[in-house]
Amino acid sequence: MVTTPYGSVRGRYERGVAVFRGIPYAAAPFGPLRFRPPRPPEPWDGVRDAGAFGPTAPKPPYSEAFAQYLSDPEIPGDDCLNLNVWTPEPGPGARLPVLVWLHGGALTRGSSAVPVYDGGTFARDGIVCVSVNYRLGVEGYGLFPDAPPNPGLRDQLAALIWVYETIAAFGGDPDRITLCGQSAGAISAGALLAAPRTQGLIRRAVLQSGPPEVSDRDKVRRMVRRMAARLRVPATAEAFAAVDRGLLLRAQAEVGRLGSPVLGGPAFGIVVDGDLVPGDPLKALTEGTAARDAELLMGWTRDEYRLWLVPGGLLERVDRLGAVALAGAMARCHAGPDIPRGYRLLHPDAGTAEIVGQLVTDHLLRVPLHRLADARPGASYLYEFAWPSRLPGLGACHALELGFVFDTGGVPESKKLAGEGAPQELCDAMHAAWVRFATTGDPGWAAWDATHPVRIFDDGGPRVAHGPRDAEVALWATASAVPEPSRHSVPRAPGAELASAMRRLRRSVGALRR
Repeated sequence: MVTTPYGSVRGRYERGVAVFRGIPYAAAPFGPLRFRPPRPPEPWDGVRDAGAFGPTAPKPPYSEAFAQYLSDPEIPGDDCLNLNVWTPEPGPGARLPVLVWLHGGALTRGSSAVPVYDGGTFARDGIVCVSVNYRLGVEGYGLFPDAPPNPGLRDQLAALIWVYETIAAFGGDPDRITLCGQSAGAISAGALLAAPRTQGLIRRAVLQSGPPEVSDRDKVRRMVRRMAARLRVPATAEAFAAVDRGLLLRAQAEVGRLGSPVLGGPAFGIVVDGDLVPGDPLKALTEGTAARDAELLMGWTRDEYRLWLVPGGLLERVDRLGAVALAGAMARCHAGPDIPRGYRLLHPDAGTAEIVGQLVTDHLLRVPLHRLADARPGASYLYEFAWPSRLPGLGACHALELGFVFDTGGVPESKKLAGEGAPQELCDAMHAAWVRFATTGDPGWAAWDATHPVRIFDDGGPRVAHGPRDAEVALWATASAVPEPSRHSVPRAPGAELASAMRRLRRSVGALRR
C-alpha cells in the first residue's frame, strides 16, 4: 500500500515486483472537462484497489490489415487519465532511477495496457517504471476555436508532474526521471523535453522512432473540418462534445484512412500553442535554449516504412506506381530531383517502394535526429535496430524494437510483429542498454562525436558502425530542395496529372485500411 496526494492505493506483488495499475493522475476528461486541460482527480477515502489496468482513452480500432500485427486493448470507462507503476522497492528512501513511458500510435491509438509494455522487466533490473494513458485523436489533439490546443500533451505534462511529486513514495528518485517514448510517444517526449514548463522535471530522454516536431496548424484544422463535414456539425469543441462518442470515433477513423506516415495526408499532431509549446521543439533543443544538460538516447529501425506499406499489399502497389509514387514522396518532403537521384545511386538494386520509404523516413526522422545529435555531442547516443521480423516482408519495421527494449519478446503480442524465434541475447542486450541509460545516462557505447558512432542491434549481436546513414543524410544538406509552397501562393509543381495520381494512391490507402 502506498499513499498518493489523492488517496492510498493497494497494488500486487508479481514475480517479486510491486505493481500498481490504473492510478488516476487527473480527473475524467468528460462532461464539462471534455476538450479542456486536465484537472486534478477527486481525492478518495479508504484504499483504492490498483490491481487492474484503468480505462483506455477513446479510440477507433485498428483496421484488419494492421490488427494482425499490432495489439491495442480497449478497457471501457471514463477515468482514462491514469498511470501504472512497477517498482522493486515500494516506499520512500530507495531513490531508484525512474523511467516514464509514453506509448505510440499516431496520437490516435495505443495505451499503457499493451502487454509488450510490461514495466516489470525494468523493475526487475532496479528501475521504477511508469506508463501513462493520455487523450487521443480529436479528444486530445483536435484544434478548435473554443478550446485550448494540445490537451493530450497537457495530460502527459500532468502525469509527469504527478510522477515528480509522488514517485518517491514508490521508491523512485524524482531527480532521476528518464522520459521515454516511441513514435508519437517519442514526438511527445521531445516536445515535453523542450517545454519551458518541464525544466527540472526531466533528467534524460529516449526518443525511439520519433523526432521533436510540431504539425502545421492548418493540417490539424483540416482533420477537424473534415470530421465536422461528415458529422454535419460546426467545427467547434462545443459541437463535437455534443456528438455521440462512438459516432465521433467512426468519423475520425474514416477521415484518418486517407492518411499515411509515408504518403502523407490528414493527421493529428502537436501544434505550437504559445504556452506549453511556445515554438519548434527541435529548434529549442538544437539551439540549447531547452534541457541543456539532458542526455539523449535516440534512434530508428532500419525499415521503419515497412509497417505502413506491407499490411494490405501497399508495398507492391507503390512499386507498380513507380515514378508517380516517387514524385509524390518528393512533394511530401519538398525534395528537389537531386535527392531521389542520390538515393538511386546509393541503392541501385532497391525498388521504388524502398526508395520512397527510406527517403521519407530520412526526411522525417533520421535527418532531424542527426541534427539534434550534432548540436549535443558528448550527450547524445544513437542506435539503429536492424534485426528483421520473421514475418514476410516486414524487415526491421517500425515498432519491432519494442519487445526488445522491454524484454517482452516472448509475449504473444510481440510475436504478432516479430514472429517466432526472436533472439533472447538481442533482447538482453537492448534492454540492458536502456536500463543502463536510465541509471547512468550512458547506454554502453561511445557518445556522438565527429565519427558518428551508431549502435546497431542485429542478428550477429550489437556492434558499432560509424556514420551508417551519413551518405543519405548528406543528400539533404547538399542537394537542391523545393521550398514548401505558401498556402497563399499558386503551387507550380507536380501538376494536375500527379495530383490526380496521388489522390488515387491515397484512396488506395483508405481502401486497404478498411
